Amino acid sequence: MANEIDKSRRTFLKAAGAGAAMATVAGCISGDNPNEGDSENVLNTINSTVTSLDPIQSTDTASGEVIKQIYEGLTYFENGETTVENLLAEEVDISDDLLTYTFTLKEATYHNGSELTADDFVFAFRRLAESEYSERANFLLEGTMLNVEHETDGDEELVADSIGVEAVDDRTLEIRLETPNPNALELLAYDSFAAIPEGIVGDIEGYDGEYDQGDFSTSEPVGTGPFQFETWESNAEVEVSRFDDYHGSVANIEGVHWKILEEDNARFTYATNKNADLFRIPTPEYDPNLVDAETDDQGRDIGTYGPFENGEELNYVGVPQLSTYYFAFNATAVPRPVRQAIAYVLNREELVQEIFAGRGEEAYTFTPPGAFPGGAERREEFIQDYPYGMNESQRDTAEELLADAGYTEGDPFEVTLTTYESEVFQKAGRTLRDKLAGLGVSIQLTQTPFSTLQERGENGQLDFFSLGWTWSWPAADYGMFGFEPENTDTSRMPTETNGYYLDWHAEDSDASRKAQEAWEQVEANPEPEEGQEARNEAYIEMEEAIWDDAIMLPLYHDTREQFAYDHVDIEPFGAMGDYQQRYNSVTLE
Repeated sequence: MANEIDKSRRTFLKAAGAGAAMATVAGCISGDNPNEGDSENVLNTINSTVTSLDPIQSTDTASGEVIKQIYEGLTYFENGETTVENLLAEEVDISDDLLTYTFTLKEATYHNGSELTADDFVFAFRRLAESEYSERANFLLEGTMLNVEHETDGDEELVADSIGVEAVDDRTLEIRLETPNPNALELLAYDSFAAIPEGIVGDIEGYDGEYDQGDFSTSEPVGTGPFQFETWESNAEVEVSRFDDYHGSVANIEGVHWKILEEDNARFTYATNKNADLFRIPTPEYDPNLVDAETDDQGRDIGTYGPFENGEELNYVGVPQLSTYYFAFNATAVPRPVRQAIAYVLNREELVQEIFAGRGEEAYTFTPPGAFPGGAERREEFIQDYPYGMNESQRDTAEELLADAGYTEGDPFEVTLTTYESEVFQKAGRTLRDKLAGLGVSIQLTQTPFSTLQERGENGQLDFFSLGWTWSWPAADYGMFGFEPENTDTSRMPTETNGYYLDWHAEDSDASRKAQEAWEQVEANPEPEEGQEARNEAYIEMEEAIWDDAIMLPLYHDTREQFAYDHVDIEPFGAMGDYQQRYNSVTLE
């Protein structure tokens, strides 16, 4: 989506029709469908580890997939497409100076029976800004994000109840920004901006709360979404049920059940046995030759996959997603020459085609083509200067670099690569380890559940690791804020800083200083149109700095795939990802 707010959106952005007709990717199948839930009309699927159901605390897509069924914000990306639509907002008026957004709210009911009011949003946004549990306060307060009006005290701490969010009346909400933001409506679709009943949690000044935050985040979530919470057993399952008083299109299915499985074989077996209706096929079990699909006008491949392991022909959707998977380093633990040597031997084309089965595009920048500053063509020009060689392993260069730093085959630098529980990422690690054999770097491999990996990252306990990043709105700033070196300080995570787990601030290098200055240039140029060129230049300088210090090695931009048995009728998702989908329009036949 373009970064500029077009003129029509400065007056009224009408709510999308909740009951609009849905395209289908499936028909129906004869025979029974075993279900994990209590009813055959429950959608069964698979998820990774869920960390929190509190919208201000969750930052991962596994939790987000559940949260999007329970909670709603002012806007959303319907089915993960890249055009923002109104959700709880019925309409929005934007002032001529682009600083004041006035939302007229829909009439909606919470799962506890209370009615949505503007005061609920004021409370929710205050929690986002003030709660000790918030991990995305910067999305509300910082200049490169929404940058809502607010006051700070002499210690630069936020003054309670000072944000520029006001309930004009029960159905009118006003948000006042310090500076214009070209992506304000897109940003408001992020989970952290979801509505919750005023006072339901007592974690900010002036509220005792019906629940403490621990209960609210695990067993008592309350939203306005099409499904209401039923149960969450950590590392086992999550289930939601249909909310019959939903303000939009009431769900066709009775509920959604997620089986939490991290290990590839377990996921594959679960899907093969038809315990899941909707799922992904792990790469070790995936055969690209079984895909029979055509590309639609959004660049999505839609068709069939089969025969599957159990003889079934599956419905298939494959979408180039705004996402990046990567290897990254903690700067305090892995010296720059070692990081650069690893960059020299990494062959992305080989990795994507031979290990990841062609399920993505080689990534030489962190920002994917669909969000790159200046567009995909500018990115193609930029990556021609990639300094470590494209689609090749330069072992001789790596060996010379390591020898100059004092690391040899007899006296190597030892480092542990930690991945989440994924055979394919472990295989990628083994391939990288083998390419470095004899050069002066010795890699040990380990894997851990995603939630543990995230916790260790925030504690600065990851030296060399794999992770991924999925864009929550289609603009470079969403990904690049995490590279501001001062924001990568793990000693202040997760409440004071929320960047990537790099500790890049501790690296006394030209590149880290260049990245910090570039981010400050972004912050100094917030104007939607006038500042766009300066921001684009700064983002590209940050990408160059990432190259120079090899602090992160982007691997590939994911082609997100979804597989379903023929009894599942679900609309194809868009480039923002399938975790953005809400399941009230799904039917099971």
